[in-house]
Order: sequence, then structure tokens, then C-alpha cells
Amino acid sequence: MKQKHTLTYFTNSLVLFLFCVTIQAQNDSIATKASDSIIIKEKYGLRIGGDLSKLVRSFAEDDYTGFQIEADYRLKKRLYLAAEIGFDNKTSTTDYLDITTQGSYLKAGIDYNLYDNWLDMDNMIYGGFRLGVSSFSHELNSFTVYNTNQYWAPQYSSDTLQEFNDLSAVWIEGILGMKAQILNNLYLGLNVQLKILVSETEPDNFQSIYVPGYNKTNDSSKFGAGFGYSLSYRIPLYQKNK
Repeated sequence: MKQKHTLTYFTNSLVLFLFCVTIQAQNDSIATKASDSIIIKEKYGLRIGGDLSKLVRSFAEDDYTGFQIEADYRLKKRLYLAAEIGFDNKTSTTDYLDITTQGSYLKAGIDYNLYDNWLDMDNMIYGGFRLGVSSFSHELNSFTVYNTNQYWAPQYSSDTLQEFNDLSAVWIEGILGMKAQILNNLYLGLNVQLKILVSETEPDNFQSIYVPGYNKTNDSSKFGAGFGYSLSYRIPLYQKNK
């Protein structure tokens, strides 16, 4: 009698266990199907913004005024067309030269997103390159001709304004940066640039010490550098499944 009671208890327990396992398996299947049915969309469109660092410099520095408008367009999941257009007015002063440079520039190239976003995140850690061209002019405010033998031939100085127009420069640059989405379709970014000057037209008797878009030049090297902080907004044109 006792054995029969034990067998009945064991049978009921086994049935209950199998029932619970079946219910759990069904719930897991439903959850999996529900999870599989969630489709994450990625936004494609035109992102437009500006360089905040140039605006800050324009207010903080007496010898600089400038702005830069930036844009990129998403071609593929990780590939973007990118361009910047801007204007610089910079007065550079050394021991022997006081010169004001002003002009506009255009840079165009591509960016490649190296960051693998989670779910519906839309951030970038990217690398890319640009081809830059600039058209500018110099106003030579004053200069001093250095003479090593100042006793017999004193230094010559001039405050007569001289203008040098129709100057140009071409360079290429590599860029490394990041863009983080802080609000829906609104992005904050920063980047650094390494530049190589390809060609430049120079005024007579002295070298350009600043080129709009390229920044400060170096008479002993073709390399330059730059950085930027950006705020941009994406206009979502369409979406694709992630």
C-alpha cells in the first residue's frame, strides 16, 4: 500500500514537472519570436552643422574671425560623403612681419565609421580624408628686413600697406574624429586633422605664414595640423533595416 502511494506521488510529480517544462518552452519560443520580430531602423540622410571652435575663436581672439559649415551624407552603413566650406580672416604678427590673411576654402572627401553601434544607437568613431583648396589674399601691414650687420647697414622697416591678391593653395588631409548623438538627430563632434601642403602660390619676397582652411604654415615642412568641434543636425530622408 505504501509503495503504491509512493508510486502515485512520483507519477504526479513527474507529470507536473513535464507540464512546467512545456509551459516554459512555449514562453521562451514566444519571447524569441517577439524578439526576432523587432526590426531596428538606421537613418540615412543629410547632416549639416558648423565648427564651434571657429565661433569661439572669433569671440575670444582679437586677431581672428572665421566660420565653417560642415555636411555629410550617408551612402552606406559605414561610408559617408563629407565636405566643409569656410572663411578665415587672420592677422599674424612676428618679430619682422605683420600680415592679415583672408579668404575662403572648400574641403571634400569621405568618412568611414569604425564604431559598431548597439541596437538603435547612432554614434561615430571615424577616419577619413579630404582634398582642400583655398583662395585668399594677404595685406602686408608692416615688415622689417633683418640685417646681420646692423652697424653698417641698419634694419629697414616699412609701414606702407601692400596687397597681394589671387593667391591659392591645395592640400590633402587625414582626419580622425567622433560624433555622438546627444538628442534625436542632433550630434556633437570633435576631430583632429593632419595636413600635407601639395601646392601654393606665394607673394614676392616672403612666404605665406597662414592659409585659410590649412591654418599656420611651416617654411621647413609641408606638414600642418588642425582640430575642430562641431554641432550638427541630421535631416532623415529615409531608413534601412539594420
